[in-house]
Amino acid sequence: MIAGGAASRYGGSPKGLFEVGGRRILDRVVESLERATGTEPTVIANAPDAGSWRPDLRVVPDVLPGQGALGGLLTAIELLAPVVCLAWDMPFVPADLIRTLVARLEGADAALPESDSRRGVEPLCAAYGSACGPAIRAALRRGDARAVGFHRDVRVVRLQREDVLQYGDPDVLFFNINTADDLARAESLCRSLDSSR
Repeated sequence: MIAGGAASRYGGSPKGLFEVGGRRILDRVVESLERATGTEPTVIANAPDAGSWRPDLRVVPDVLPGQGALGGLLTAIELLAPVVCLAWDMPFVPADLIRTLVARLEGADAALPESDSRRGVEPLCAAYGSACGPAIRAALRRGDARAVGFHRDVRVVRLQREDVLQYGDPDVLFFNINTADDLARAESLCRSLDSSR
C-alpha cells in the first residue's frame, strides 16, 4: 500500500486516516488487499508516525525519497515483487479487481486497469513484477518521474475498460481523496454503494 504524498491539498493531514462510511480509508484498503492476496499488506510511507497508523502492519520508507508516487512504487517492487500497489486514498477498490490484476501479471511485468483518468490507466492500483524495478531506476536517471514513465521498458498488460466495468464504474472504483470536497463526495458514493448492495 502506498501512503505517499504530503497531502498538501488536505492541509497536510494523512488522507488515509479519514473515515468514509464510518471506517478509515486505510482500513478499507487493507481489507481489500488482505482479501485479494491472503497476506498482510506492507505500508510504504515516509511519515515519522506511520507506524502508529496500523501497528500490526510493517512500514517501510521510500528507498529513494523525494520521488513521489514513483518512489513508492519502486520501494514496493524492490522489496516485495511480485506485488500489488494500491494508493491508500482509494476507498472503493474491490478485492476481486485486485485478484484479476494479479492473475493478469502472469506473462507480463505490469498489469494495470484502464480508467478515464488523464493517463488512461491507474498506476496506483496495479500489479508489478520485479523487472519494473530496474526500469523505474532507469526512468528516474533520465529525469522521468511519471508513474507510467517506465512502461516503455517493460511488458505492460492493460485490463480493458470493458473488463473493469464488471467491477463497477471506474470513476467510483478509482476515486481518490485529495480535498474536503472529495471526502464529502466519497461519503455520498459510499451511501449509494451500500444502498445498491
